[in-house]
Amino acid sequence: MKKTYQYNVIFRAEPEGGYTVMVPALPGCVTYSKTLIAAKRMALDAIEAYCTSLKKHNESIPSDEGTFVASLNLERAQTS
Repeated sequence: MKKTYQYNVIFRAEPEGGYTVMVPALPGCVTYSKTLIAAKRMALDAIEAYCTSLKKHNESIPSDEGTFVASLNLERAQTS
């Protein structure tokens, strides 16, 4: 029986084009691709490889289950 793990991912558009994807629950799990669709696929592959390595080294596999991501905007007065 397989367990399902949930991960929050951050897609950051890069100035030169493409997208960097970061997985905060898995430190150092970062990938890049030119399109969002490919970036999502690359992220899934990176997460799978990361978790495979953790399992191989008998380490626990973290998950973002029970967490959520929100964005907050902070407006501040400009100073001269």
